[in-house]
Amino acid sequence: MSSAHPMSRSRTTQTRLILPPDTNQYGSIFGGKILAYIDEIAAIACMKHTGKEVVTASFDSVDFVSPAYVGDMLELEAIITSTGRTSMEVYVRVLSRNVKTGEEKLTTESFVTMVAIDEEGKPTPVPAVYPETEEEEKLYKAGLERQKTRREKRKKLKEAIV
Repeated sequence: MSSAHPMSRSRTTQTRLILPPDTNQYGSIFGGKILAYIDEIAAIACMKHTGKEVVTASFDSVDFVSPAYVGDMLELEAIITSTGRTSMEVYVRVLSRNVKTGEEKLTTESFVTMVAIDEEGKPTPVPAVYPETEEEEKLYKAGLERQKTRREKRKKLKEAIV
């Protein structure tokens, strides 16, 4: 595949308004709605990085930290933190902002793994990433560790199935 790209190339942001149909009986957004937003922004970040179509391989972690309510804005940010041969780990942070008070809080954090695919739907190689800032360096180094953990988990799963 082509040479490595800076992590910043994949950085993607979206802002969304929480509307009544997005919420439960308490007026807070459904977790599933946030998961859909995370999946979408992770895919967009990966497509920016690769110029290829991608599919979701796994949600490695999702931490719902605090609720967000009708009328709040959600600000999502995604960045590729590490890559494998055909896969990319994406960190997604979701902040909520109360429009009236301006209060901002972390709502959700997630790590998603996406795989680039070719025209036949088969996995295809992706460029590596490299960090440019201190924050990116931390995400990158931790991403390599998570990648190792995912490989070990897959190996154990295959052994358990066979």
